[in-house]
Formats: sequence, C-alpha cells, structure tokens
Amino acid sequence: MSSISVPADRGERLADAEAPGTAGVPRGLLPVVLTATFMYALDFFIVNVAIPSMQRGLGAGAGAIQWIMVGYSLALAAGLITAGRLGDIHGRRRMFALGLGLFTAASAACGFAPQVDLLVGARVAQGLAAALMAPQVLAIIRTAYQGAAQARAIALYAVTMGLGAVCGQLVGGLLIKADLFGSGWRACFLINLPVGLAALALVRRCLPESRAPRRPRLDNLGTLLIAATLVALLLPLVQGRAAGWPLWTWLSLAAAAVLLVVFAVHQRRSARRGGSPLVPPALFRDRGFTVSAVAQVLFAAGQGSFFLILALYLQLGRGLDALSSGVVFTVMALGYFESSRRSHLVAARLGRHAVTLGAVGMTIGLVLLWAGANLAGDAPGTARVLWLIPGLVVDGLGMGLVLGPLTGASFSRVPAELVGAASGVVTALQQVGGAIGVALLALVFYGALPGGYAHAFQAGVLVLAVAELALAGLMQLLPRER
Repeated sequence: MSSISVPADRGERLADAEAPGTAGVPRGLLPVVLTATFMYALDFFIVNVAIPSMQRGLGAGAGAIQWIMVGYSLALAAGLITAGRLGDIHGRRRMFALGLGLFTAASAACGFAPQVDLLVGARVAQGLAAALMAPQVLAIIRTAYQGAAQARAIALYAVTMGLGAVCGQLVGGLLIKADLFGSGWRACFLINLPVGLAALALVRRCLPESRAPRRPRLDNLGTLLIAATLVALLLPLVQGRAAGWPLWTWLSLAAAAVLLVVFAVHQRRSARRGGSPLVPPALFRDRGFTVSAVAQVLFAAGQGSFFLILALYLQLGRGLDALSSGVVFTVMALGYFESSRRSHLVAARLGRHAVTLGAVGMTIGLVLLWAGANLAGDAPGTARVLWLIPGLVVDGLGMGLVLGPLTGASFSRVPAELVGAASGVVTALQQVGGAIGVALLALVFYGALPGGYAHAFQAGVLVLAVAELALAGLMQLLPRER
C-alpha cells in the first residue's frame, strides 16, 4: 500500500497518514463532526417555528423577532472565511472544539434569556460560534479521509446538512408541543446542551489534529474587509423586502460591491508579496473550484428560497400548523435521505453528471409541485396537500444527488495547504446564495400573491425550475475527471 501523509505543524501527522481510505481514522470522527453540523444547520431553521411562542413569552415586537433570525445568519456568514483560515493556522480540531464549546454555551444563553435583547445577543454569539466550527468540518473530512472513503464521508455530511434544514420545522414543532418541563420555545435551544457537551467530550479522542503544511499568518486587513463585505451584502438582502427597500439597502449593496473589489485587490497584492491572503487567489485559478463555487451559490439560492415559499404556502395558504407543516417537509426529507446517502456511489460512476442528474430531477420535482398546487387550488382542506407528495419526493431525491457530489467537486483539486481557506469560502458562499435566493424569490412570491397562495407558490417553483436547469448546464463547465 502506498503511504499518504499530510504534513502538520510541529511534526504532527494525521492519524490516518499511513494508509488511504479509513485506515487509522478514529471511528468516532464522523459522528462527532456530523453531530455539530446537524446542530448548527438545525438552529438556522428551527427558530421559524418558535417565533409565535417567543412573541408571547418575551413580548417581542416584529423588529426584535427579525433580529433573532438575522443576527444568527449574519454572524455565521461574516465569520466563515476567517474561521476557515484560523483552522489552517491554529489547528482544525482546536478551532472546531472551541466553536462547539461556544455554540453550546450560546445555546444555553438563548434558552435561558430573560428578555429579547439578551436573546438577540446570544443568537449573534451562536452564529459566530457556528462560523468557527462549520468550515473545520469539511477541512477535517478532507484531510482525514482519502479516495472513496472521503466521497462517502462528504455524502454523509450532505445527508446531515439536508436533514438539519428539512427537519428544522418538525423538530421545533415537536419540542414546543411536548413543552418539556414547561420550557416551551426554550427547548429549541436547550436541546443543544446535552448533545453539544457529549460531542465536546469526544473531540480529543476522536478527531486528529491537522494544520496547513506551511503555517500561514492571519490576514487582519482581509478579515475586516471580508466581514464588512458580507454584512453589507447580506443585511439588505435579509431585511430589504420587509423594510420596503429603503435607500440604505441600496447604498449598502453598492458598498458591498466596492468592498469586494478592494478585498480582491488586497488579496492579489498580498499573494504577490508572499503574504498569507485570507482567500488565496490560487483557489480561483482552478476552473473546477471556480465553477463549483458558482454552482454552490446557485444551489443554495434555490434550496433556501424553496423552503421559505413551501412553508408560507403550507401554513398560510393551506392552513397547516407548524407541526403539520413539518410533517410535510419530512416527505421531502425521505427522498433526500435515500438519494444523498448513495450519492457518492452515483458520483463514482457518473462523475460531474451526478450533479446534472440531481438538478434535472429537482426540475422535474418542481414541475410536479406546480401541477400539484394547481390541482389543490386555494380551497380549504389539508387533504389537498396530498397532491404535493409526488413532487416533494422527486425534488428531495434530486436534491440529495446534488449537495454531496457538488461539495466533493469543490474540494477534489484543492491542495492541502488551502483546504481550510477553501472550506471557509464554500460555506460562506452557501450562506450568501441562500440569502440571495430568499430575497429574489420573495419578490416573485409576494408579487404573485394577489392571485392567491397557490398562484404565488406556482410562480416561485417555476422560477426555481429554471434555476435548476441552469445548474445542470453549469456542471458541463467542470473539467473532466482525470
């Protein structure tokens, strides 16, 4: 067997350095990192179900409630790229453990918050902690596993991310309905305490440490520029429609464009001078990474916005409560789980066309959903939701074939010294894509709403069907596998 090693600082070596695949990798590695992944993905969506209970329990107004959601997403997005680089510098296991510990503590602060202002602050802290651990997960998987074992691990990562997103409403609805010890909505956060502490106790035993081969320095100016760019971009996207797109939203978007150009110039200059740019320009000199990055934005835009309009249609158009709506989401989760856990096998046979197949499948599913909504109409009666089931299953199957292979394609040609930076970029682009998709599709949905919720939902899924076809076409630009 050939020897494969990944250099680490101070002579440290990964536990699996002597053999490819899974040889030498602690058996608990995937359960630990995927538990953390499920936690932060779930907390992005679970809050939607708890909003009415929060308003009653804390006396919170609409603005404060919005910041409970916005604070988490902004902090998460703003910190991802920097956190990926911190893993390269200080050790991915160390940064993952720090992020997991802070996320668990912030979850406790959210669960016990006596007033809304403290809850908003705790949500921001929770987002920053999630940003610290999220990019380390992909970097740890990328450096610990080799070959087919790595593809399988990324497929399981995709399963976990998707289930965390799809099951957020169901889990939240069940926790609120159970009202454990009279906790109400607080259980949505407090559930993270035993899970997070258990995972944290296993980190040192189950996760090998790794760093970039040549320990880079943190780009302080780049950190400030990219954080400011992401906040300036995402804040108007998540608040613009509700605020009526006032002047500040357009000024913020313009500032984001300027800041992005300044950041890019700074990164190129730093690379030319032999520095340690936060986002090494060498990443984007590879066509495979660049195409995959654009595809990540497109896919995330469709996924996040679809969850939004489906929830609005089910709860406001069909009259379902949060728990019943969550049960409908699980129909899609079943299709997603079944295909995503086998996506690495499909990718091994079809290569880049696994994503193409998944995107086409999602297009078919969305068209079926359009037809189902047409048959269900706007007449009352939850039984009419049954018309949506075929489309949800097919869409879930397609979605499961996209995320894992697409994530694998993003990292397939990234050298070891850039893994952390690449992880931060990919996870940040997923957040950016989700915000862009929600902002744009909300315009379509609410613009069509005068014709009824069914009409608005149909308009949204048709736009998404076109986006998925564009994703299928974009995959043809990926380099052929060697």
